[in-house]
Amino acid sequence: MKKILYLQPVLQERLWGGNRLAEYRYDLPSDHTGECWGVSAYPSSCCTVRGGIYDGRRLDELWKNEPELFGGEEITEDFPLLIKIIDAQEDLSIQVHPDDEYAKEHENGACGKTECWYVLDAAEGATIVIGHHAKTKEELEEMIRDGKFRELIREIPVKAGDFFQIEPGTVHAIKAGTLVLETQESSDVTYRLYDYDRLQNGKKRPLHIEKSLDVIRTPFEPKEIRPVTCSMKGAKLTKYFDCRFYTVYKLEVDGTAEAVPLSGMFHTMSVIEGEGYIDGCRVEKGDHLILTAGYGSMKTWGRFTAIVARV
Repeated sequence: MKKILYLQPVLQERLWGGNRLAEYRYDLPSDHTGECWGVSAYPSSCCTVRGGIYDGRRLDELWKNEPELFGGEEITEDFPLLIKIIDAQEDLSIQVHPDDEYAKEHENGACGKTECWYVLDAAEGATIVIGHHAKTKEELEEMIRDGKFRELIREIPVKAGDFFQIEPGTVHAIKAGTLVLETQESSDVTYRLYDYDRLQNGKKRPLHIEKSLDVIRTPFEPKEIRPVTCSMKGAKLTKYFDCRFYTVYKLEVDGTAEAVPLSGMFHTMSVIEGEGYIDGCRVEKGDHLILTAGYGSMKTWGRFTAIVARV
């Protein structure tokens, strides 16, 4: 049976955060709110269902006790995805994530972190960091130990609508003036290489140089993105990237679409602009949803844009 689960996001304060998440109708805890965890079953920051027969229930508990909502016997031990909106008022640290194998061995059995970014907005002249310029592991280590981060990092211009895949082992950073929707493995394992010597509560945040050196891939090879768009009356569906952890789409609705296809297991949906309806259920900017397994196809109408992901 078709079900749509509306989720209550979890807001996270960050040293580098701002107040732009208020644009998505969220109640911010402060003017340094950096992240909205819109679809999360991560133990310390788990979303709850808003409304309907599952009102108030935690996503991790539903995953465990109502597996038919997500794919029955096909589901994994833990909910596999984490969807965030990130507001970088200031630069995030230069960082890197491990893959699953390294994280399981060195982070108490945690999974690694493969992620991707859809850029919601970017200030004029904004940039992001993806990759580095070192040709060998020896050169990489020398530049990191000598603090030559300006020469090391690969910094590129960014604009709204850009999409980037961030493989484990990729040096990266979201920089000031950028608003990003991130789809990732459900993991919070991050190794900081450099944090601009800034202070939090009077102290520098810890760095993780040795683990970073273990996992950074050298030389860097950018991941090519080849979007594929399927157009139908009243909607467009663009597939950005497909890997073993997720497939990510952008859905653009403009009018009435009778049968937007959804196949397989559950889908997450984050509405990033506009408002409308899915099979009679109202959605608007800032909503995060799960469309349950076997949903089939949906009738949409209105004018809205959403980022959709499935495992």
